Amino acid sequence: MRYFVNSPWWLRAWYPSLLWHKSRNKKVVYLTFDDGPHPEITPWVLEQLRQYDFTASFFLIGDNARKYPQIAQKIREAGHLTGNHTFHHVNGWKTDLNTYLKEVNDCSPYTDPGYFRPPYGRITHRQAKEIIRNGYEVVMWDVISGDFDREATAEQCFSNVQSHLKPGSIIVFHDSEKAWPHLRETLPKTLELIREKGLVSHRLDQTS
Repeated sequence: MRYFVNSPWWLRAWYPSLLWHKSRNKKVVYLTFDDGPHPEITPWVLEQLRQYDFTASFFLIGDNARKYPQIAQKIREAGHLTGNHTFHHVNGWKTDLNTYLKEVNDCSPYTDPGYFRPPYGRITHRQAKEIIRNGYEVVMWDVISGDFDREATAEQCFSNVQSHLKPGSIIVFHDSEKAWPHLRETLPKTLELIREKGLVSHRLDQTS
């Protein structure tokens, strides 16, 4: 495994200006979905969320939103937030500042303002500083399902969420083809788990 299922304290301390989780005092979690929109998978996710009356945040790749504008619109019409995930899903650790900022800017016409998530969770302090200065909140997470991990099983992905879910958690799934084999099994179980714990899912900009 090459990623942290639960973001460690020292990583959060190293990047204190980024959003890792929200208030632990409310019975709310924040489901997020990266790398869409996808013409088949995203509508399936929307239907799962509708059944529970949950809202979520979708971090869109600009090029995907350009290809499937009707799917991006369906996300908004269903009451969900769309966030910026760069235009081409670039790795901040391998991309110079100006190119990275252009990727964010090129994606912005396809998303709601104010929320950005770095692809792979990889961003430099300088990139983050500039993106925040441009009016974004940089959103990370404290629970990642690992649905993209082909070496994992769907059971492991669900266990990742089940073991670390708590009020205020920002949880990552992916509405992408790579994640689909795990997502289709793990997401319904996660939605039921959230309900069983007496929690709800809100979009990141909901205050109550």
